[in-house]
Amino acid sequence: QVQLVESGGGLVQPGGSLGLSCSASGTRFSINTMGWYRQAPGKQRELVAAAPISGVIMYADSVKGRFTISRDYAKNTVNLRMNNLKPEDTAVYFCNYRGKRSWFSTEYDYWGQGTQVTVSS
Repeated sequence: QVQLVESGGGLVQPGGSLGLSCSASGTRFSINTMGWYRQAPGKQRELVAAAPISGVIMYADSVKGRFTISRDYAKNTVNLRMNNLKPEDTAVYFCNYRGKRSWFSTEYDYWGQGTQVTVSS
């Protein structure tokens, strides 16, 4: 069973930085993408950044130039470095894993429990 565990959330002042990390276990999919979503109160969950096993990394327009996503394949983790944080970045951040065994297989979707990021003075 795939499990995702996030860490690194907390309270930070505007303009500050935080790093998030997600550790995955039980993965058995050669084709996969790991990424970060966030959900603010009263808002829908939105994609922040995503990193496929091989391909183009993508970022939401609202975080381009401020956030950096990276993967450590040896440790089976995905990280999110958040710089120049703004109050509107306040949300619960969720680690996401999507994978399949071949291009003909069903894609499976897994989520972490979420970690709170609060940007406030």
